[in-house]
Amino acid sequence: MAVISASLLACDFARLGEEITWIQNAGVDFLHLDVMDGAFVPNISFGIPVIKSMLPYKKALFDAHLMIERPENYIDAVRACGADIITVHAEATKHLHRLVYRIKETGAMAVVALNPATPLSTVEDVLDDVDLLLLMSVNPGFGGQKYIESVSQKIGKAARLREQRGASFKIEVDGGIDGNTAAVAARAGADILVAGTYIFRNSDPEGAVSFLKSL
Repeated sequence: MAVISASLLACDFARLGEEITWIQNAGVDFLHLDVMDGAFVPNISFGIPVIKSMLPYKKALFDAHLMIERPENYIDAVRACGADIITVHAEATKHLHRLVYRIKETGAMAVVALNPATPLSTVEDVLDDVDLLLLMSVNPGFGGQKYIESVSQKIGKAARLREQRGASFKIEVDGGIDGNTAAVAARAGADILVAGTYIFRNSDPEGAVSFLKSL
């Protein structure tokens, strides 16, 4: 059974509290919070004040995905506003190992993310230290993009690498996840599926969550 992280980037921000409530009632495991700075990615989303405003509605784990430059400057603030899981991009920091341990020191789960063109070899030296490995299946910055099919091979390679090393990290996939690509990613070895548009813009969102969880 897949773990489902609902990307709030696709929700109706005018009804944020209601959207969080019903999506949690639908059975999602994580709330995926895409924090974008307009520098690391070509878009700006939301930051600390908006995440804090979500706290009264929180039941699922907050999965804070920092698509920002210098993420090391914001770890404490993100953790303080309720993040249970903190994701940083390998491409965004010079001292990845130090940053992973800084996240773990706060008590949050530490996740390293890779853009589609970034090879797994970039993070091999920290795979024994992370809780999750997030593989982007679109170029980060915008919701509603098409799944990059070649990322399925990277998912499979990560799963084989995990088995060879006897490691325990989970594999999370983010981008273009729908009824078809979710099954492809799960078969390749993904444990956690991030979905936004497929859930929030679905005529049967509860059914969409149920289907994803069944994979």
